[in-house]
Amino acid sequence: MQRRPLLTAALTLMAGLCTTGFAQAQAADWPNKPVRWIVPFPPGGAMDAIARILGEKAGKTLGQTFVIENRAGAGGNIGADAVAKAPADGYTIMITSIGMATNKPLYNKLTYDPVKDFAPVSLLAVVPNVLVTNSTQPNIKTVADVIAAARKEPGKLTYASAGNGTSIHLAGEMFTSLAKLDMMHIPYKGSGPAVSDLLGGQVNYMFDSITSARNHIQSGKLRALAVTTAKRSKSLPNVPTMAEAGVTGYDVSPWFAVFAPAGTPKPIIAKLNKVLLDTMKQPDVIERLDAIGAEPVGSTPEALASHLTRESAMWTQLITERNIKLD
Repeated sequence: MQRRPLLTAALTLMAGLCTTGFAQAQAADWPNKPVRWIVPFPPGGAMDAIARILGEKAGKTLGQTFVIENRAGAGGNIGADAVAKAPADGYTIMITSIGMATNKPLYNKLTYDPVKDFAPVSLLAVVPNVLVTNSTQPNIKTVADVIAAARKEPGKLTYASAGNGTSIHLAGEMFTSLAKLDMMHIPYKGSGPAVSDLLGGQVNYMFDSITSARNHIQSGKLRALAVTTAKRSKSLPNVPTMAEAGVTGYDVSPWFAVFAPAGTPKPIIAKLNKVLLDTMKQPDVIERLDAIGAEPVGSTPEALASHLTRESAMWTQLITERNIKLD
């Protein structure tokens, strides 16, 4: 009477061993053809630059090309949907940002699930945003000055962004929420035109990415008031954090990470994770990332999963409270 349960258990164990052995064999052979690295935004930004820097080095280490494919549109959703539906064989991966944590509450209809449809690989880097204003404004030199000016004229002062739902927009929403301010958000189609209007005086403030703001700060055209991250940026060490500047609890750390389709064999995930972490330790890579204001992080897949859970909870609460919707 006991033979059948024992036989079932033995068969289950054998199936598991076969599956594990097959996955390990796949990883040992991976990659034996080019890897498609989806960037769900246009070329030219920090995300695209990070993928190209790391992809070039990782490809040389693994002996296969990492082909960067920009699939822009719908706040990153077009590229994410393509990766979610791709074969889970390690030959399609995606670099993404806080959109993985924000798009679910921002969009009523998503064609993918940011958690269930993806396998975390690693956090890559953080690129801080920085609160900037036109340096011709003589009376605005600190965050406290911004808060005082906004309270003096509720609803009048403006802050620009690279578009609704971007980290630049949400950094502003976090600021006005925590500081209890009434300011007008002006969305643009990209950081470039927003910065142009900030330089021209058409808008008052912007939480721009260090990648695009640093040259204007160094030239003296923009004044940096605070960075959005919990720690000061290596790129702007003399600029305080928002928390240091008096906005208690403020921490917006625009992050970039790699995900693969759900079901990608764990040995392949582990191999990809290792090559990315090793790549980010190379001095010339650190130097190239520093040039765009990116600070390497690196993590285990499990740590990325936990990070996504925390970020999703934080942004869902803010987006719900501020009633922000994109469709």
